[in-house]
Amino acid sequence: MNKGYFDITGMTCSACSARVEKGISKLEGIKGVSVNLLKNSMSVIYDESIVNVGQIVEAVERIGYGAAPHTSTTKKQNNEPLDIAKQDLKQLRVRLIVSMIFSIPLFYIAMGHMFSWPLPSFLLGMENALIFAFTQFLLLIPVLFINFKYYQMGYKTLFQGSPNMDTLIAIGSSAATLYGILAIYKIGYGLGHGDMQMVHQYKMDLYFESAAIILALITLGKYFEARAKGRTSEAITKLINLAPKMATVLRNGVEETISVEDVLSGDIVIVKAGDTIPVDGVITDGYSSVDESAITGESLPVDKTAGDRAIGGTVNKSGYFKMCVTAVGDNTTLAHIIRLVDEATSSKAPIAKLADRISGVFVPTVIVIALAATIIWLALGQSFEFSLSIGIAVLVISCPCALGLATPTAIMAGTGKGAENGILIKSAEALEIAHSINTVVLDKTGTITEGKSAITDITSDRADKSELLTVAASLEKMSGHPLADAILAKAENDGIVLKDIDDFSLIPGQGLTGIMEGKHCYAGNRKLMKAADIEIGDFADIEESFAASGKTPLYFAQEKKLLGIIAVADVVKPTSKQAIAELSSMGIEVLMITGDNAKTAEAIRKQVGIKSVLAEVLPQDKEREIRTLQQSNKKVAMVGDGINDAPALARADIGIAIGAGTDIAIESADIVLMKSDLLDVATAIQLSRSTMRNIRQNLFWAFFYNTIGIPVAAGLFYGLWGWRLNPMIAAAAMSLSSVSVVSNALRLRFFKPKWKKERGNNSDSVIKVQPKLLKGGIEMKKIVRIEGMTCNHCSMAVEKAFKKLDGVTDATVDLAGKTAAIELSDFVLDDILIKAVEDAGYEIVEIQ
Repeated sequence: MNKGYFDITGMTCSACSARVEKGISKLEGIKGVSVNLLKNSMSVIYDESIVNVGQIVEAVERIGYGAAPHTSTTKKQNNEPLDIAKQDLKQLRVRLIVSMIFSIPLFYIAMGHMFSWPLPSFLLGMENALIFAFTQFLLLIPVLFINFKYYQMGYKTLFQGSPNMDTLIAIGSSAATLYGILAIYKIGYGLGHGDMQMVHQYKMDLYFESAAIILALITLGKYFEARAKGRTSEAITKLINLAPKMATVLRNGVEETISVEDVLSGDIVIVKAGDTIPVDGVITDGYSSVDESAITGESLPVDKTAGDRAIGGTVNKSGYFKMCVTAVGDNTTLAHIIRLVDEATSSKAPIAKLADRISGVFVPTVIVIALAATIIWLALGQSFEFSLSIGIAVLVISCPCALGLATPTAIMAGTGKGAENGILIKSAEALEIAHSINTVVLDKTGTITEGKSAITDITSDRADKSELLTVAASLEKMSGHPLADAILAKAENDGIVLKDIDDFSLIPGQGLTGIMEGKHCYAGNRKLMKAADIEIGDFADIEESFAASGKTPLYFAQEKKLLGIIAVADVVKPTSKQAIAELSSMGIEVLMITGDNAKTAEAIRKQVGIKSVLAEVLPQDKEREIRTLQQSNKKVAMVGDGINDAPALARADIGIAIGAGTDIAIESADIVLMKSDLLDVATAIQLSRSTMRNIRQNLFWAFFYNTIGIPVAAGLFYGLWGWRLNPMIAAAAMSLSSVSVVSNALRLRFFKPKWKKERGNNSDSVIKVQPKLLKGGIEMKKIVRIEGMTCNHCSMAVEKAFKKLDGVTDATVDLAGKTAAIELSDFVLDDILIKAVEDAGYEIVEIQ
């Protein structure tokens, strides 16, 4: 199966998009079609062995519209990306200006006598009635000519049996124009035969101004819609413009500046301070601080060294490095993101398909109502002019622009806002389904936790800490064990010089032994200490405390002397607890599922506040657990790293991949969180809820408007209260309804997640601070929540208490957010921090 994208021209309303969608879906070999009115685009899933691109284009043209295969926006980055919205805006601006230049004087001449406006003498009096009428006709001609597109498309679709919005405009304005021409003949006849009553009647019943003003106001509404379309597509445009046009590569030892299109996989690219990274790659030499906010949404720069991944479109803030290119063109992370956002805004939510089906029968129904209203009023004895104006008003006010724009504008604004915040929503359907999620299942490793080992505690009161680290690191460097990395990184950070180990031995199930400078050294669990006849004393209680907290305690000894315990664990991400609390406050049940042992899972559960956990679950069994939850009538979102959780992500109602947009995540999930932050799960669901609420508002007002407008235009209340809708007022109301629907959708641009609103600007900036991680995952920054502070003296007292502690290099207190950011040069136990704050007269309620 192939998936093709096409640019469609000529569509003006949801009836158009529904007609194209229906027509293409009937072709043999077509498996799926989605037409987007707002973007004038179509995506088609088709069997290439049965139907090809040319046949699809021909089918669209037979239906009455233009079509061309869509060109990838990631290619030819040296050119400005094609922006259909801007082209439409430019054309509509010209049409609007011309329409207004001629419509305003036409309106003035036609209505001047009613309001006693001054008019030239040659337009006044019965003797000048023909000049009066013909002048209006001449002013109307340019308006008809510049807006001929309405007639071209309107009558074409009418004759093909699929009338659309243009059909309503064309019939309405044509009727008014033809009646005006008839009036000119009647005036001429009356003047020639001395029938001044006929002259007076038809001079007062000219409808040229109605035809012109209808076209002008419709064009004005279209102009505002086009401006709104440009705003809703800003997210994609900004992403496209992230990629630089040129790159500096090193070839044959010489630096060359070439087009990004000419960069090849395997090339060595040089990136200097201030440069935008042109393509994806791996740093081979140098050091840098990279601003990845445009891709991940994370505000803080990320330190990069040799071996780290560099993402195209991000900015090198400082430093100089060389990188080996791993992906170019459509294979880069930026290209994947652009494609995801583009596909999401091109796809169609189930609620939009409902609107399309309704609008498909709406237009022909309106034409029937307009004809019926005209005939009925004629039958009731009203004049032809009155009955005709009723029919025109019904046609004009019923144009389903608002109905057609209600959903796509909100979908595009919502997905664009998500992309702006590092949340990539792969389809409109995913955005719609997310609002109904009532159960979120979280993977543990890499989702709730960092996914890598970090030292959490060092306990030693019988030996110097440097002596403990020297023995620990010297032994662990020989093991290759995953836990060894954290210990080696700590030793490197503290400047520990590693010693040679002789007679190294790995004892399965116990630990390591070796001889360092003639002394026997040990690293392992309690079994190893017991086998070596080393007394652990009170350290047994410390070990059990660490184990109960989900940490892995490691004993270290030299000869018969116990040096201490180092606890290593996969630490919880700074925002995980807050994210889980936020989801719970939204009425969502949060579960954790992990393949880890029950004791560790229980420790993490308590730490982050999850009510239920499923432990020791094999990767292949996670999908079964998701299915079980769904069978209990629950709408389930699965959040995982997108690799070992792929089956569960695919099974869930919404799969959310948390992990910087890896290929597996993009393929298996419906939503990708670029920042790997669980708070974005809450943000995504809240964004979905806001988008769906916006769509319902739009659909309500679109249907409400037509429900009220059509009976009034048809003269249903004329006999009771004299209510009658002039065609010009109907045109203004129709245009206003479309503009109001688009404007309402654009309010999503100001969406802000609930958790950010509650914290306010000051505290938000503190919570965003990510823990600084040295190599190996050693945490060197903590966020502390404090109760009891009420003034600046309080915050100063807390800062002073922290800064007195050994290992604390800096402390910044945010009084409004009741938090403190503490920077550490060494490990400080949480108990010490708590005691310091309590001694100052305050209380720590949470440490992240």
